[in-house]
Amino acid sequence: MRLVIARCSVDYAGRLSAHLPLATRLLVFKADGSVLVHSDSLSYKPLNWMSPPCTLSSIEPDDEQADAGVTQIWKVTHAKTADLLVISVHEVLHDSSHELGTDPGLQKDGVEAHLQKLLAEQIEVLGAGYTLVRREYMTAIGPVDILARDASGASVAVEIKRRGDIDGVEQLTRYLELMNRDPLLAPVAGVFAAQEIKPQARTLATDRGIRCVVLDYDALRGMDDGLARLF
Repeated sequence: MRLVIARCSVDYAGRLSAHLPLATRLLVFKADGSVLVHSDSLSYKPLNWMSPPCTLSSIEPDDEQADAGVTQIWKVTHAKTADLLVISVHEVLHDSSHELGTDPGLQKDGVEAHLQKLLAEQIEVLGAGYTLVRREYMTAIGPVDILARDASGASVAVEIKRRGDIDGVEQLTRYLELMNRDPLLAPVAGVFAAQEIKPQARTLATDRGIRCVVLDYDALRGMDDGLARLF
């Protein structure tokens, strides 16, 4: 990854046109070919960017550009769409490259990982006769949290979240579409399991034939003492 802090202006030409006037910005050139232009605001969101595949070339400014203070021009061209990101550099304040290596990917937070482990060990929580096939069943687009079979032997894909929202339902929907193409698995039903499921997510899941299950983390851990309850 290359990190450049520079006084620059940026122009984007493609399906839409955009211009960023001269200012000091962070330019990120990633190993996957993407280029991002950041300011010291807007949190994680770049001001402009180019997604891969794209190529970077450097050209000398013409006389008019040089007179305006431009020292070099970086052109980022998208290989498929021909969209163009032009960075007119006036001054480079910092330029460094760093080898980050292979990223292991986003890891599930502790509670979510524990939920998966506990539910796998107590798969009957999903219903009588359920059996575990495996955790983290890999598909071409990522791992399904749990693959199980119901009492009739039919395949069930289970997606587990701490808080269940629409994105989780969409994720499970994509898994189900892919898994139901496999004749060794199909038909595959879906279960969306979470400690809390938002109403919109429940509505979408129900519309798509996905069953929702609310998980009690304390009960799964054996820490739910029914005698201590007031209600």
